[in-house]
Amino acid sequence: MLPLLAKLEAEDCPRFIHRVIDGICGRALPRFRDYGSVWNLVEWMEILEEASAFVKHASGKPLPDEEILQLLDGLSAPHQEAILNCLKGRKEELKWALTERTNSVSSAQLQDFDWQLKLPLSSDKIAFLQTPLLNLDLDVRENGVLKPVSIEMGKEELQTLIHSLEAANKVVLQIK
Repeated sequence: MLPLLAKLEAEDCPRFIHRVIDGICGRALPRFRDYGSVWNLVEWMEILEEASAFVKHASGKPLPDEEILQLLDGLSAPHQEAILNCLKGRKEELKWALTERTNSVSSAQLQDFDWQLKLPLSSDKIAFLQTPLLNLDLDVRENGVLKPVSIEMGKEELQTLIHSLEAANKVVLQIK
């Protein structure tokens, strides 16, 4: 985690760590599009997983500041201070979230979504130049853990999704 986290500017570190903590506490995780200029997609998945694991480890059992700083050895002092301040400031919230998560029932629920429409540029086939694509970001809670899911779909795939959701809505209305 340390070499990847060092790629992030020290002044942006608190915002990132707070968003990781938000994810642990059941709110929205940081989004790749906000940090795509810092990490590539593979690095993003790795830093997100490792940062979450670190925060859970550091908050799961009371560690003294010195031990947390030892775990962060290799990062600059401003990075270390930012992480330590985030952990201290949200200590109680993390404690509650981590104990609540272990007591939660296993299920998957949609927590939040965001969408964006864009026109991709293509040089190989002129016919597809004006094909719109939908980027759909979902925050899905599964087994008490909030996971980001990103989907890119074309018009036909979007129509299929809409029809499936309409059918599911009809079934839910019939059950009520």
